[in-house]
Amino acid sequence: MKSRQYLEEIRRSHGLVRAVLKKIVVEGDTAVFHLATDVNYSQEDVSYANEVSARYAPAGMKGAAKVVKSAPSEEGVRRAVAEILKRRFPAFSAFIAPEEIGVSLNEGGGRFVLVADNAEGADEAIDAVSEELARSFCGRWLGELRVREQAQPREIERQEAEPAEPVRAPRTFPVADFSAIDGNGQTRAVYLADLDKEAQGVTVCGTLSHIEERVTKNGKPYFTLTVSDGTGSIRASYFSKKATVEKVRSLSAGAGVCLTGDSEFYNGALTFRVRAFNLGALPADFVPEARPSRPVPAHYTAVFPTPESDLIQGDLFGESSLPDALLREDFVVFDLETTGLGTTAAGMDHIIEIGAVKIRGGKICEKFSTFVASPVRLSEEIVALTGITDEMLVGAPPVSAVIADFYKFTAGCSLVGHNAQGFDIKFIRHYGEKEGYLFEQKVYDTLLMAQSMLRLPNHKLNTIADHFGFTFRHHRAYDDAFVTAKIFIELVRQAGGLPR
Repeated sequence: MKSRQYLEEIRRSHGLVRAVLKKIVVEGDTAVFHLATDVNYSQEDVSYANEVSARYAPAGMKGAAKVVKSAPSEEGVRRAVAEILKRRFPAFSAFIAPEEIGVSLNEGGGRFVLVADNAEGADEAIDAVSEELARSFCGRWLGELRVREQAQPREIERQEAEPAEPVRAPRTFPVADFSAIDGNGQTRAVYLADLDKEAQGVTVCGTLSHIEERVTKNGKPYFTLTVSDGTGSIRASYFSKKATVEKVRSLSAGAGVCLTGDSEFYNGALTFRVRAFNLGALPADFVPEARPSRPVPAHYTAVFPTPESDLIQGDLFGESSLPDALLREDFVVFDLETTGLGTTAAGMDHIIEIGAVKIRGGKICEKFSTFVASPVRLSEEIVALTGITDEMLVGAPPVSAVIADFYKFTAGCSLVGHNAQGFDIKFIRHYGEKEGYLFEQKVYDTLLMAQSMLRLPNHKLNTIADHFGFTFRHHRAYDDAFVTAKIFIELVRQAGGLPR
């Protein structure tokens, strides 16, 4: 059978436009073509796939199609890339650390970035990985290589590197008032805030905030629900049994449940498939246990800071005119560009650019600037506001890698931003917490400082910059961060010290 020709025909149907052929299974006298698609499909798409499959079945056999909707996760693609490299390019893979493989997903497939010590053989490896990913996952996959300076074989580097960070076990709590419905439950549950990857046989416990009964195509009832435990929430599905359906049907929002099952990624979001449905509750007066931050990474992996300076600043102010507090303390002044203004956990938008400068000894001395891969397309409003386009984000590192490097860049420093308290710090802390990095240092906000010190028509960043005679390109992260740093230094100089 010519698989390429078969897929060309299959993809003529709207719901199968990016379908991939996962496998062919012989069931009696029928060859069943298993197709996966990442877009919504209809019964017409399935009927069309059956017709095409019948024509491509081996002589003397019937042909049928089985279509499922499947969306890859970043971790799943990362594992696939590492496996392909190890299997087909073992010499090249010696220069690649699996945890340094950057992956970002989009509506048409995705991108992967390899950070290696040596570029030899990279083009062939990237082409091969792209080709295999396209056979395993829907859509088009593009790859990019980023070469480190001072290349050393990975084996040697491992010998000289610091000991690997121990795997952080998820926090758990005892389930109160456990009552079996389905049986086979566990009486200790994982914090939902720590349930951030695919896992099997996990128990969670919390309060139902939503439950809805639905029916499969075969007429069997199942339930979709949302559970929260005070640290996070998750959407779940439960295909009930005859012995449990009435008991689950009687539940409503506010009920306490204890669910055991598997966490899995679907359409880029972590969901929970319930295997055992029981009742349970949070412990009385439950107070979530604080989880310490991951340690500062030993090395930068995606964003490498570079030296920076501002000669005009030095000429105007001079080190001697600055308060001692500014000279003794280190600061990182930062700004973000994002896909929107959503800053709540339920509707947090995505970071697409981080720009920052470090102030040491009262002078700007270092630069941190990068685009960040976005899992969604940019709106026309964001493109018009920032000048950033989807094409500019191709090959950008994922937020997981960027936030780790930014945590390293900010280690030992106070943070500074314009309207940082109301906007930027919420993004940094949200995405930092998702990766286990807690940005808990002091935050200074130049908006609040300027409001208390300067009488201006408004206290927007460009208005304050005009007041001090600073020119810059607004709505780009690095430019905003740089001018905010200059404003911060001048405000501290005029105030004679740091705000309390």
